[in-house]
Amino acid sequence: MAHTLEIIDLHAEVEGKQIIRGLTLTVKPGEVHALMGPNGSGKSTLAFALMGHPRYRVTSGDIRLGGQSLLEVTPDERARLGLFLGFQYPFEIPGVRLASFLRTAYEAMHPDNSSLGVSEFYALMNERMGSLQIDQSLADRALNEGFSGGEKKRAEILQMAMLKPSVAVLDEPDSGLDIDGVRMVAEAVNAQKSAELGILVITHYQRILKYLKPDFVHVLLDGKIVRSGGKDLAALLEEKGYDWIKTEVAA
Repeated sequence: MAHTLEIIDLHAEVEGKQIIRGLTLTVKPGEVHALMGPNGSGKSTLAFALMGHPRYRVTSGDIRLGGQSLLEVTPDERARLGLFLGFQYPFEIPGVRLASFLRTAYEAMHPDNSSLGVSEFYALMNERMGSLQIDQSLADRALNEGFSGGEKKRAEILQMAMLKPSVAVLDEPDSGLDIDGVRMVAEAVNAQKSAELGILVITHYQRILKYLKPDFVHVLLDGKIVRSGGKDLAALLEEKGYDWIKTEVAA
Protein backbone atom coordinates (compact mmCIF):
# COMPACT_ATOMS: atom_id res chain seq x y z
CA MET A 1 0.00 0.00 0.00
CA ALA A 2 1.35 3.42 -0.97
CA HIS A 3 1.89 5.95 1.81
CA THR A 4 3.04 9.57 1.96
CA LEU A 5 5.94 10.48 4.26
CA GLU A 6 5.41 13.80 6.05
CA ILE A 7 8.21 15.44 8.02
CA ILE A 8 6.68 18.36 9.90
CA ASP A 9 8.77 21.10 11.54
CA LEU A 10 11.16 18.42 12.80
CA HIS A 11 13.78 19.16 15.45
CA ALA A 12 16.18 16.41 16.49
CA GLU A 13 19.30 16.14 18.62
CA VAL A 14 22.20 13.75 19.08
CA GLU A 15 23.57 13.38 22.63
CA GLY A 16 22.11 16.73 23.60
CA LYS A 17 23.30 18.63 20.50
CA GLN A 18 20.57 20.04 18.30
CA ILE A 19 21.18 19.00 14.68
CA ILE A 20 17.84 19.17 12.86
CA ARG A 21 16.25 22.58 13.31
CA GLY A 22 12.76 22.85 11.87
CA LEU A 23 12.80 20.61 8.79
CA THR A 24 9.62 20.16 6.77
CA LEU A 25 9.37 17.84 3.76
CA THR A 26 6.70 15.70 2.10
CA VAL A 27 7.52 12.66 -0.06
CA LYS A 28 4.52 11.31 -1.97
CA PRO A 29 4.21 7.93 -3.70
CA GLY A 30 5.93 7.91 -7.08
CA GLU A 31 8.16 10.89 -6.27
CA VAL A 32 11.96 10.95 -6.09
CA HIS A 33 13.42 13.60 -3.81
CA ALA A 34 17.13 14.39 -3.45
CA LEU A 35 18.44 15.97 -0.26
CA MET A 36 21.85 17.57 -0.72
CA GLY A 37 24.12 19.30 1.73
CA PRO A 38 27.72 19.59 2.96
CA ASN A 39 29.22 17.51 5.76
CA GLY A 40 27.65 18.30 9.12
CA SER A 41 24.43 19.71 7.68
CA GLY A 42 22.30 16.99 9.29
CA LYS A 43 21.62 14.61 6.39
CA SER A 44 22.45 11.33 8.14
CA THR A 45 20.92 12.58 11.40
CA LEU A 46 17.66 13.03 9.53
CA ALA A 47 17.85 9.49 8.12
CA PHE A 48 18.42 7.91 11.53
CA ALA A 49 15.78 10.08 13.20
CA LEU A 50 13.25 8.98 10.59
CA MET A 51 14.01 5.33 11.30
CA GLY A 52 13.92 5.75 15.09
CA HIS A 53 17.55 5.19 16.07
CA PRO A 54 17.65 5.69 19.87
CA ARG A 55 20.65 8.05 19.74
CA TYR A 56 18.75 10.48 17.53
CA ARG A 57 16.05 12.06 19.67
CA VAL A 58 13.19 14.05 18.17
CA THR A 59 12.60 17.06 20.40
CA SER A 60 9.64 18.57 18.53
CA GLY A 61 7.71 18.27 15.31
CA ASP A 62 6.36 15.07 13.81
CA ILE A 63 7.09 12.27 11.34
CA ARG A 64 4.02 10.72 9.72
CA LEU A 65 3.68 7.79 7.35
CA GLY A 66 0.27 7.36 5.79
CA GLY A 67 -1.08 9.87 8.30
CA GLN A 68 0.21 7.91 11.33
CA SER A 69 2.77 9.51 13.63
CA LEU A 70 5.94 7.44 13.99
CA LEU A 71 7.32 9.16 17.08
CA GLU A 72 6.22 6.42 19.47
CA VAL A 73 6.77 3.61 16.97
CA THR A 74 9.80 1.29 17.24
CA PRO A 75 12.21 0.93 14.29
CA ASP A 76 11.00 -2.58 13.43
CA GLU A 77 7.39 -1.38 13.47
CA ARG A 78 8.34 1.54 11.22
CA ALA A 79 9.78 -0.98 8.78
CA ARG A 80 6.58 -3.03 8.86
CA LEU A 81 4.59 0.15 8.20
CA GLY A 82 6.60 0.64 5.02
CA LEU A 83 9.68 2.74 5.84
CA PHE A 84 13.06 1.53 4.54
CA LEU A 85 16.55 2.89 5.28
CA GLY A 86 19.56 2.18 3.09
CA PHE A 87 22.73 2.79 5.11
CA GLN A 88 25.64 4.95 4.00
CA TYR A 89 27.95 2.24 5.37
CA PRO A 90 26.13 -1.12 5.25
CA PHE A 91 27.02 -3.39 8.17
CA GLU A 92 28.81 -6.70 7.79
CA ILE A 93 27.18 -9.63 9.57
CA PRO A 94 29.65 -12.54 9.66
CA GLY A 95 28.08 -15.98 9.64
CA VAL A 96 24.68 -14.83 8.32
CA ARG A 97 24.09 -15.63 4.65
CA LEU A 98 22.53 -12.89 2.55
CA ALA A 99 19.75 -15.31 1.58
CA SER A 100 19.04 -16.15 5.23
CA PHE A 101 19.02 -12.47 6.18
CA LEU A 102 16.57 -11.67 3.40
CA ARG A 103 14.34 -14.59 4.37
CA THR A 104 14.25 -13.50 8.02
CA ALA A 105 13.53 -9.89 7.08
CA TYR A 106 10.80 -10.94 4.66
CA GLU A 107 9.09 -13.10 7.28
CA ALA A 108 9.34 -10.28 9.85
CA MET A 109 7.49 -8.05 7.39
CA HIS A 110 4.70 -10.64 7.09
CA PRO A 111 3.79 -11.59 10.69
CA ASP A 112 0.27 -12.52 9.61
CA ASN A 113 1.51 -15.80 8.06
CA SER A 114 1.19 -14.42 4.53
CA SER A 115 4.90 -15.07 3.91
CA LEU A 116 5.96 -17.14 0.93
CA GLY A 117 7.01 -20.76 1.18
CA VAL A 118 10.72 -21.54 0.94
CA SER A 119 10.76 -22.47 -2.74
CA GLU A 120 8.56 -19.51 -3.67
CA PHE A 121 10.77 -17.16 -1.67
CA TYR A 122 13.97 -18.37 -3.35
CA ALA A 123 12.35 -18.12 -6.77
CA LEU A 124 11.38 -14.50 -6.01
CA MET A 125 14.85 -13.69 -4.63
CA ASN A 126 16.57 -15.16 -7.70
CA GLU A 127 14.26 -13.23 -9.99
CA ARG A 128 14.98 -9.99 -8.13
CA MET A 129 18.75 -10.64 -8.18
CA GLY A 130 18.59 -11.25 -11.91
CA SER A 131 16.68 -8.05 -12.59
CA LEU A 132 19.24 -6.09 -10.55
CA GLN A 133 22.17 -7.84 -12.24
CA ILE A 134 23.44 -9.21 -8.92
CA ASP A 135 25.58 -12.33 -9.05
CA GLN A 136 23.49 -15.06 -7.42
CA SER A 137 26.58 -16.44 -5.69
CA LEU A 138 26.30 -13.48 -3.26
CA ALA A 139 23.21 -15.11 -1.76
CA ASP A 140 25.40 -17.80 -0.19
CA ARG A 141 27.95 -15.38 1.25
CA ALA A 142 27.84 -13.72 4.67
CA LEU A 143 25.98 -10.42 4.49
CA ASN A 144 28.34 -7.71 3.17
CA GLU A 145 31.43 -9.63 4.33
CA GLY A 146 34.05 -9.23 1.64
CA PHE A 147 31.57 -7.46 -0.64
CA SER A 148 32.84 -4.61 -2.79
CA GLY A 149 31.33 -1.18 -2.21
CA GLY A 150 29.05 -1.61 -5.20
CA GLU A 151 27.96 -5.10 -4.08
CA LYS A 152 27.05 -3.78 -0.64
CA LYS A 153 24.94 -0.99 -2.08
CA ARG A 154 23.21 -3.24 -4.59
CA ALA A 155 22.54 -5.80 -1.86
CA GLU A 156 20.64 -3.05 -0.04
CA ILE A 157 18.63 -2.29 -3.16
CA LEU A 158 17.88 -6.03 -3.31
CA GLN A 159 16.53 -5.79 0.25
CA MET A 160 14.33 -2.91 -0.87
CA ALA A 161 13.13 -4.93 -3.86
CA MET A 162 12.23 -7.88 -1.63
CA LEU A 163 10.54 -5.90 1.15
CA LYS A 164 8.60 -3.49 -1.09
CA PRO A 165 8.44 -0.45 1.24
CA SER A 166 6.21 2.57 0.72
CA VAL A 167 9.08 5.01 1.28
CA ALA A 168 12.80 4.34 0.84
CA VAL A 169 15.37 6.65 2.44
CA LEU A 170 18.76 6.03 0.80
CA ASP A 171 21.61 7.59 2.78
CA GLU A 172 24.43 8.38 0.34
CA PRO A 173 23.99 5.34 -1.94
CA ASP A 174 26.93 6.64 -4.02
CA SER A 175 29.36 6.77 -1.07
CA GLY A 176 32.68 5.08 -1.80
CA LEU A 177 31.78 4.05 -5.35
CA ASP A 178 33.65 4.60 -8.58
CA ILE A 179 31.94 5.89 -11.73
CA ASP A 180 30.78 2.45 -12.85
CA GLY A 181 29.56 1.61 -9.34
CA VAL A 182 27.49 4.79 -9.14
CA ARG A 183 25.86 4.04 -12.48
CA MET A 184 25.05 0.43 -11.54
CA VAL A 185 23.55 1.40 -8.18
CA ALA A 186 21.50 4.15 -9.83
CA GLU A 187 20.21 1.67 -12.41
CA ALA A 188 19.23 -0.69 -9.57
CA VAL A 189 17.31 2.10 -7.84
CA ASN A 190 15.66 3.12 -11.12
CA ALA A 191 14.49 -0.46 -11.58
CA GLN A 192 12.48 -0.13 -8.35
CA LYS A 193 10.74 3.12 -9.21
CA SER A 194 6.97 2.83 -9.22
CA ALA A 195 3.82 4.82 -8.55
CA GLU A 196 3.66 3.08 -5.15
CA LEU A 197 7.15 4.01 -3.92
CA GLY A 198 8.43 7.35 -2.66
CA ILE A 199 12.22 7.75 -2.62
CA LEU A 200 14.37 10.17 -0.63
CA VAL A 201 18.01 10.09 -1.77
CA ILE A 202 20.54 11.76 0.52
CA THR A 203 23.79 12.74 -1.21
CA HIS A 204 26.68 15.20 -1.36
CA TYR A 205 27.06 15.15 -5.11
CA GLN A 206 25.15 15.47 -8.36
CA ARG A 207 26.81 12.42 -9.96
CA ILE A 208 24.18 9.85 -8.95
CA LEU A 209 21.38 12.31 -9.65
CA LYS A 210 22.41 12.41 -13.32
CA TYR A 211 21.09 8.85 -13.50
CA LEU A 212 18.24 9.01 -10.96
CA LYS A 213 16.72 12.23 -12.34
CA PRO A 214 14.91 13.36 -9.16
CA ASP A 215 11.62 15.22 -9.30
CA PHE A 216 12.70 17.55 -6.49
CA VAL A 217 16.07 18.67 -5.10
CA HIS A 218 16.42 20.18 -1.62
CA VAL A 219 19.44 21.82 -0.01
CA LEU A 220 20.03 21.19 3.70
CA LEU A 221 22.12 23.63 5.73
CA ASP A 222 22.41 23.75 9.52
CA GLY A 223 19.58 21.28 9.98
CA LYS A 224 16.92 22.86 7.78
CA ILE A 225 16.01 23.01 4.12
CA VAL A 226 17.04 26.38 2.72
CA ARG A 227 16.29 25.90 -0.98
CA SER A 228 14.17 23.55 -3.10
CA GLY A 229 13.91 23.15 -6.85
CA GLY A 230 14.24 20.73 -9.74
CA LYS A 231 17.24 18.78 -11.00
CA ASP A 232 18.79 22.02 -12.31
CA LEU A 233 19.41 23.03 -8.69
CA ALA A 234 21.72 20.03 -8.28
CA ALA A 235 23.67 21.06 -11.39
CA LEU A 236 23.99 24.60 -10.04
CA LEU A 237 25.33 23.30 -6.74
CA GLU A 238 27.86 21.16 -8.59
CA GLU A 239 29.01 24.22 -10.51
CA LYS A 240 29.07 26.80 -7.71
CA GLY A 241 29.49 24.72 -4.53
CA TYR A 242 27.80 24.96 -1.17
CA ASP A 243 29.48 28.27 -0.31
CA TRP A 244 27.32 29.83 -3.02
CA ILE A 245 24.07 28.68 -1.39
CA LYS A 246 25.34 29.80 2.01
CA THR A 247 25.95 33.27 0.59
CA GLU A 248 22.53 33.29 -1.07
CA VAL A 249 20.81 32.33 2.18
CA ALA A 250 22.71 34.93 4.20
CA ALA A 251 21.88 37.73 1.72
